Amino acid sequence: MPNVDVPSRAVQTLKVVQGDLIVGDGAVIRGEGTPSHLTVEGTVHCRGECLFECNLSAQDLVGDASVTIKGDLQVKDHVRMSNGFGFHWGGHARAELNVEGNMRARAVDIESQLSVGKDFEAETTDIGGKLEVKGNTKADKIDVGGRFSANGEVEAQIIDVGGAVDIESKVKIERLDVGGSAKVAGGRVNEIDVGGSFASRDSLEFNSIDVGGAVRLAGKSVGGDIDVGGVCKVEGDLQFGVIDVGGVVEISGSGKGKSIDAGGVVKVGGSLQVEGKIDVGGKIAVEGDLTVGNLDVGGSARAKSIAATTDVDVGGSIATESGVSASRVMIGRHGEVTGPIRANEVRIEGRARVEDVYAKTIHMEAHSQARNLYGEYLDIESDCQITGEVQYMHDLRTERNVYFSSPPRKVDRLQQ
Repeated sequence: MPNVDVPSRAVQTLKVVQGDLIVGDGAVIRGEGTPSHLTVEGTVHCRGECLFECNLSAQDLVGDASVTIKGDLQVKDHVRMSNGFGFHWGGHARAELNVEGNMRARAVDIESQLSVGKDFEAETTDIGGKLEVKGNTKADKIDVGGRFSANGEVEAQIIDVGGAVDIESKVKIERLDVGGSAKVAGGRVNEIDVGGSFASRDSLEFNSIDVGGAVRLAGKSVGGDIDVGGVCKVEGDLQFGVIDVGGVVEISGSGKGKSIDAGGVVKVGGSLQVEGKIDVGGKIAVEGDLTVGNLDVGGSARAKSIAATTDVDVGGSIATESGVSASRVMIGRHGEVTGPIRANEVRIEGRARVEDVYAKTIHMEAHSQARNLYGEYLDIESDCQITGEVQYMHDLRTERNVYFSSPPRKVDRLQQ
């Protein structure tokens, strides 16, 4: 099979090359037909900067500088481009491939940069610097050392990028591993592992998110566990597994999941349903109803209502419209509760203030205050104040200097 050698800086028109095509530095290759096309049955060797003013089909493409394809590129096997030395300028040459049309290859290995003007499809892609695709992208694995940007939809098994990822359309990705930041426009990503920040501009389905810095989601997102070092913000609704966030969790809509562990603050614009435990170091604020298995808050808790299966333990204040209900409610020292409390056991620590309490057992530590108490067993320490009424069924124990605005009443049935 005869090879064809095109000298440096030459301009040549070709239709079919049965062997290899060797293109010199600065050469221009034109095809035949409409649209203009060149078929190379062997390998295209680009020795320096080369320009193809046509669609190009080949078995392989190799080069060591900047190669531009004005049309489509279809390579049956490998595209390999490594940084080399230019011929007419004598300096170091970056291995770059610029395809203005569509590109398809089995494997792509480019040391510096690949730019595709339309759709891109490959089984494996390894780019040392930057990958840019203006159309849709489909690949088994994409490995980029620097930045990957895509305007169209992206479908891939694995995307591994050292720097940043920016995808402006929906995605379908099994695993996304990014060292810096990643942005997508919704879709599905099963596993997300990002060192810096991750953002989805629209609804996202996921199995797990592990991000070192910040996560931002939008729309109605559904997924599994979220592990974030800093902040997790959702502009919309979120269905999740376990959320573990070092700082802030903020959901503008409603949330539903298994558990939340946040070092700082949890804010929810709608309702929040959590099967297991919510553990918050600072405060939790829910505009709607809060339903939880176990609530442990270091600072304050606010919601339209709070309903817990087991315990509610709040170090500071609780503010509700329709009240708190749980098996056991603990109010920390100097805490303050707005709204009624309904539980089997209520413990009010020293110098805390509550309103109405309905419980089987109520214990008030010294210097605490309440409005109305309704319980079977009441234990009130010294210097407490009850400004409303007290009803008890079985036992009332008090210490010194307890103030009752009206005498406690033993009843057969408590007021509800």
